[in-house]
Amino acid sequence: MLWKKGRQSDNVEDRRDGSLGGSSIKLSGGMLVVVMLIGVVLGENPLELLALLSQGSIGSSSTPVVSSGQTPVTDESARFVSAILADTEDTWTAIFTRRGMQYQMPKLVLFSDQVSSACGYNSAATGPFYCPGDRKVYLDLGFFRELDQLGAPGDFAQAYVISHEVGHHVQNLLGISGKVNALQSRTSAAQANALSVLLELQADCFAGVWAHYADKYRSLLEPGDVNEGLRAASAIGDDRLLKRAGRRISPESFTHGSSEQRTFWLRKGMESGDIAKCDTFSAAAKK
Repeated sequence: MLWKKGRQSDNVEDRRDGSLGGSSIKLSGGMLVVVMLIGVVLGENPLELLALLSQGSIGSSSTPVVSSGQTPVTDESARFVSAILADTEDTWTAIFTRRGMQYQMPKLVLFSDQVSSACGYNSAATGPFYCPGDRKVYLDLGFFRELDQLGAPGDFAQAYVISHEVGHHVQNLLGISGKVNALQSRTSAAQANALSVLLELQADCFAGVWAHYADKYRSLLEPGDVNEGLRAASAIGDDRLLKRAGRRISPESFTHGSSEQRTFWLRKGMESGDIAKCDTFSAAAKK
């Protein structure tokens, strides 16, 4: 990818210093024990209490200290993430404008090992995720090394991961996520899970829409980039991951879709550049 030719986004928070929420509060060993005990007594998750305390949200009426939002572009990986996020901002701003809407840009939080968000406390094992509660994308750059190990290296493969999470932000702004959540509350567990998979596949398609415009208007893609993205989508398909882990492949346990489904919808978005073509829900209903 020719990502260095683009601008940098101002919407990246770098929390890789290890702080869960951006504050400088440090706890002694004794204080840690006390917080853990309080969590047990109150029936709360002690890890979440620690996260709140690190944000300055416990025992203080003042506003928590947070990052300024500016990216300390001190390394290549951070600059890459910032550039890709900036390009998604340009793409989705243009798409929303054509629809008579205003695109509200998400923040992207870089973290290491663990992080606290409006959606709770998460470790890097969760993988990249989007939290609708604070409209932020969370990313541990170590996930990119995992992509390499899964046989999906390359900068466009990494860009696909970022644009997929931004796709969830787009779903949130368009009201799709809210409608799906409301429907899930009225269905069985199996049906609710199936809806989650369709939501993930639509985010793949939205990632493809971004790639379409990144190539068409800004010529960011190089030969081989499309195959990189499709290879990444295939590598993180649920069936492929289950097989790699030595587990039985059962579609009812899927969370993001099979390799075939993920590559299909990513390709559909890249080829069409049309979010109307990303209606995974109607497509599933026709089968």
